[in-house]
This record gives sequence, C-alpha cells and structure tokens, in this order.
Amino acid sequence: MSNTMVLTPKEAQDLILNALIGSGTSPENANYFTEAILDTELSGLEGHGFYWLQYYCSHLLSGKVDGKVIPQIHKLSETSLRVDACHGFAHPAIEAGFKHLIPATKAHGVAAMGVYNSYNGATLGYHTGVLARSGLLAIGATNVVPLVAPSGGKIPVIGTNPISFAVPAPNGQIAFLVDQSTTEVTWTALKRAAEKGEPIPPGWALDAEGNPTTDAEAGLAGSMASAGGVRGFNIGLLVEVLCAALAGGKLGPDQGSFMDDDGKPIDNGQFFVAFEPQMLSGGSFDRTITALVKSITDQDGTRLPNSKREANKKRLAKNGIIIEHNLFNTLQKFCLKESKTLDYRSRIGFVRGQARSCKF
Repeated sequence: MSNTMVLTPKEAQDLILNALIGSGTSPENANYFTEAILDTELSGLEGHGFYWLQYYCSHLLSGKVDGKVIPQIHKLSETSLRVDACHGFAHPAIEAGFKHLIPATKAHGVAAMGVYNSYNGATLGYHTGVLARSGLLAIGATNVVPLVAPSGGKIPVIGTNPISFAVPAPNGQIAFLVDQSTTEVTWTALKRAAEKGEPIPPGWALDAEGNPTTDAEAGLAGSMASAGGVRGFNIGLLVEVLCAALAGGKLGPDQGSFMDDDGKPIDNGQFFVAFEPQMLSGGSFDRTITALVKSITDQDGTRLPNSKREANKKRLAKNGIIIEHNLFNTLQKFCLKESKTLDYRSRIGFVRGQARSCKF
C-alpha cells in the first residue's frame, strides 16, 4: 500500500487554509500565507511547503508565534518603510508592507522595506515574484538561525540566509527569478536526509570539527557549507547586515528556533528593495531583458532560473500534489473541527480568530 496520496490544488489549498485557521491564525493573516505555501508545493519544492506547515501550526498552538496580530507599518519617508511583524508570521507583515512598497516604487522609481520581529519567510521567491508580477524589479533577503561557520571557523554565526531577485516581463509576467540559499543546499535538504538516514554528497556540510562529512546528522551538528566557499559566506553576511542591522531583525544567534516549541519568538528580519524598471531604464528595460533571455535560451541544454518551477506548476496543477499519508494526517489534526474530513467542495466560512492590534 502506498504511503502517499494525491491532492488537487484546491484540496491542497483548503488543507493549508484550514490548518492555519484551525491552529489560531486569523483569516486576514491566513490568505497570503496559504497562497505562498500552495505555490511552493506546486513549484515542486518538496520539503518546503506541507513539511513546514506542521511546524507553523505547532508554533501557533504553543504560543511561539501570534497568528492574529496585525502588523504595524512605520513610514520613514516617501520611499522607505519598516514593518513590525509583532512576533507574528512574516507573510501578513510582508503582504501589508507590499501595499505601500509597490505604489511608492511606481511613483518614485525605487523603494525599500524592512521587516522585523518576524518569522520564517519560507520560499523567498514567492514574495519577490509578487513584486515582479506588479511590474517591478525586486530583490529580497531573509536571515535565519546560525547554521554556517565562517571560513576557517567551527562555530556557526549566520544562517543559510536566502536571497532572491525577480525580473518582470510585460503583462504581469516574470522573465526569470532567482531564489537560493547562500549555502550549497538548503537546511531542509540536510534535515530530510538525516530523517531518512541517508548519506549526503561531499560538499554539503562540515562536522563539528570543521571537517567535510557525508553524514547528515554530523552536518546538522556542525556547519553547512557555503556555496562557493568564502564567496557564498560573504553574500550570507550581506543578508545578515540587511535583515538584522538594517531591517531590525535579530542576529542569527539571538533568534528563537525555527522548529522547536521553545516559547521564544524567532524575531528574524526580511528586507526588500524594488525598482520601477521602465522609469530607471528610460524605457529600454523590456528590450534589454528580451535580448538577455534570448542569449541564454537559444543555447541547447540551457534553461532560465525558475523555469523548472514554472514547468512543475503546470504539471502538478494537472496531475495533483503528492503528500505523505502521515503528514496529511498530522495536518488534518490542526484543521477546523468541521473541516477534518477530506471534503473540499467548498471553502470554509471564516468564523474563528479575529485579528488584533500589535501590543507594544
């Protein structure tokens, strides 16, 4: 008997939404978050959508994260703002900030936004993609708990610290999008290998003594390897500066765990900067990007960044999304009582969990 099942996108969407609301997220805060998790699953990023949802829900129930708080916007100038996530989810804070960032960028050519007292930003490319579909060139970054030691060191001081940029195309499309950690692989890939008892390829991680290892557990106890050695660490360091020193999130060592119910908010940061490409380029942006894309795609065996995710979206929208039975059952336990059977013929009524203002 198979240990997996297949959900339609609608069934997956409702499972995510019901689990978030059933665990204590207000409807106002759940919608953008739901679409982001669904997009992650449709993109084929196994281990980054449903897998993390169980931790989001557990953190809600333990009080580690506040699912009902209303993010607070602090406008610093016509082109800059800070968003206090108030120890709630990153997604509603980012969504709230974008409502100011997008018009500011279109009016002035460039605008920046920091998010602090935040949480796991999950798939960073989803957020930059939202900006790109609004016609903006976007750069985003988020810092996480320490997982990476500096070159020559043994003690992790920064995280995988993902960075993303998304390039717009006409008619609300994305020309291409880059979304990557500053390590050789994501921490989730290392964690999943450890859970399955599988060895990892050389170059993924170092043990606690700073030696290369193929043992996933030893890698988790040691340090992840920066992509490209010191160059990757330097980019991760930039992300730490943007998200902690500039945006106001906590440095990696001061953050709460991304997984454990330790009662300590994560309180990391995110940073976004957006550009109005037609204004800044004098109208030549689309023509230049078209030429750049063509120089890549005209070569046999090449593909644009994000093209695999886009292909997965078309395939999985048609064929359905695979989820392990055990994980499905775990997520079902978090759902609203009236929605705990696999009957997703209609969206649930939003009856639980009103949003509340941030308390300082």
